[in-house]
Amino acid sequence: MAAFFIAQYQVNDADLYATYSAGAGPTLAQYGGELVAFDVAAETIEGAPPGPQTVIIKFESKEAAKTWYQSEEYQAVVGKRLAATAGFSVISEAMNLG
Repeated sequence: MAAFFIAQYQVNDADLYATYSAGAGPTLAQYGGELVAFDVAAETIEGAPPGPQTVIIKFESKEAAKTWYQSEEYQAVVGKRLAATAGFSVISEAMNLG
């Protein structure tokens, strides 16, 4: 079942975030990820998100998403995103009713 890595955040350090992006991008194809959405000005219609930037990456399964996230290659750069932004990320399956 398809799964999505979804992150929403406010970028506080654009230079550090650019360094993260340059390093994180190549890891997607390596682990079967497909960038579905990248929006720096997502429109909020409910609630109070941490920021307007939204990223959605599709993987073939929750396990594939976790393998990418926990990979040596991604872990080498994810700290830069965490330091450069304030927000959250989740892995959500396409249809999990239970």
